[in-house]
Amino acid sequence: MNPSESEFDVVVVGAGFSGMYLLHKLRQLGLSTRVIEAGDDVGGTWYWNRYPGARCDVPSMEYSFSFSPELQQEWRWTEVMAAQPEILDYANHIADRFTLRRDIEFATRVESAHYDESEQRWRIKTDTARTYTARFCVMATGCLSVPNTPTIEGAENFSGDVFHTGNWPAQGVDFSKRRVGIIGTGSSAIQAIPVIAEQAQHLTVLQRTPNYTMPAHNRPLSEEFRQQAIENYDEIREQQRQSMTGIVGYGFGFGGADNVEPTEAILETTAAQRAALVEQEGFVAIRRFADVALDTAANELACDMYRQQIKRVVKDPRTAEGLMPKGYPMGCKRPVIDTHYYEAFNRDNVDLVDLRRGGIETITATGVQTVQGHFEFDTLVYATGFDAMTGALQKIDIRGRKGEALRDHWEAGPRSYLGLQVTGFPNLFTVTGPGSPSVLSNMLVSIEQHVDWIADCLTHMRDRQLATIEPTLAAEEAWVGHVNEVAQGTMFTAPSCNSWYLGANIPGKPRIFMPYVGGVGEYRKKCDQVVANDYEGFVLSA
Repeated sequence: MNPSESEFDVVVVGAGFSGMYLLHKLRQLGLSTRVIEAGDDVGGTWYWNRYPGARCDVPSMEYSFSFSPELQQEWRWTEVMAAQPEILDYANHIADRFTLRRDIEFATRVESAHYDESEQRWRIKTDTARTYTARFCVMATGCLSVPNTPTIEGAENFSGDVFHTGNWPAQGVDFSKRRVGIIGTGSSAIQAIPVIAEQAQHLTVLQRTPNYTMPAHNRPLSEEFRQQAIENYDEIREQQRQSMTGIVGYGFGFGGADNVEPTEAILETTAAQRAALVEQEGFVAIRRFADVALDTAANELACDMYRQQIKRVVKDPRTAEGLMPKGYPMGCKRPVIDTHYYEAFNRDNVDLVDLRRGGIETITATGVQTVQGHFEFDTLVYATGFDAMTGALQKIDIRGRKGEALRDHWEAGPRSYLGLQVTGFPNLFTVTGPGSPSVLSNMLVSIEQHVDWIADCLTHMRDRQLATIEPTLAAEEAWVGHVNEVAQGTMFTAPSCNSWYLGANIPGKPRIFMPYVGGVGEYRKKCDQVVANDYEGFVLSA
């Protein structure tokens, strides 16, 4: 064997929460495992996304692992929705508690993963010239791990500092005495803008598409509540696994009407009733109505209520108008939560450039030239999101049977069976890949389910002395059809919706709805049924 080549049962790519749990689980099975991680430490998306205000949008007591009762009992979250530093601390605690780092190769990028049919092994090459071979390769590369930086003319000419929210310096950034321009108003920007506004001399927000966002009403967790949740974890976890999104909202909620089940019909209300609800409850009044998610007329009434509330919060009428989402339905993009986002635009040092009134022409040495004029900055921040779900996979040269490239297999859009495997790529697994609930769910619930499924599958193969597993083309095609069928009729696939769920934020990326809308509980049932039917849809060879 080549001295620079190492053999393992399993190679895992990525040391975020998926990769860490996989390593722990595979060790328990007695499988030799190596995890390869591009970063200098564990944490995945929470390692890279250190931008100001970064926070989870899932209640922290539920954004945690259930596989270890001891881990559940000992960790103490401090807030209803944890901030990035605390989540990264949690990831480090897991790595320390289960001594994971000894089997992780840090600061190493995977450049290629090729399947050798004659040896029935994957050969994984890295940028350190080291090669790994393994019977199984698991891509735990994350759904939001490849920052998307748009191609803008003149970008290389800017003489100031440039940052991307998805790849933030570990030491942080001091914005004091700086004129900052931020491009984008997605989730990262909505979290970062209020914090940067407090620090910067001046902040200019360059917005292409206004977003819908709800106030988080975040708050500290009391010890009494924390203990109550811990004591009821068994019940909470079971409810999570059978729920739609993997979130129960056990005693949490965002406050106010957010805790009300959406049972009312907005189409049965009058304009006066809707105006009164906005006055009484603000943004969260919209959550009362069940028909908003499925009926376009109902959705537009909710959007109008939302715009009324922006008028109430933002003092300057022109800025308020610029912040109002129009022309696409509420719910077609990932829900965003914020802390004083709209209030930030009432500050004297914050300006909005609504690019719908005239877009960016070029970036200059000193700022950004738009149709509306030139805006000067010392610092430029890209808050432009990610090449979601498939970006990390397609950055690696992955080749299956007969040398077929995954990029070619996905030329018309990502295709998989259950979001777990791809036809023609035996013994290659993806964790929370396209075709699974993934980004529409509490990721840790979905990660646990996928890792457990993969581990059970490898145990099944070992016990029966099976060599390979891959889905049939028919099963893959049927699942892709089912994923798209379930999404039809929801706001996710509305004609006016251009979201990263569809890959619409990446030029040239095929538009196909990637996550599974059917829900975490229903998806789990389908995966379990596949196993009960002797791995229906898969071909397992001796």
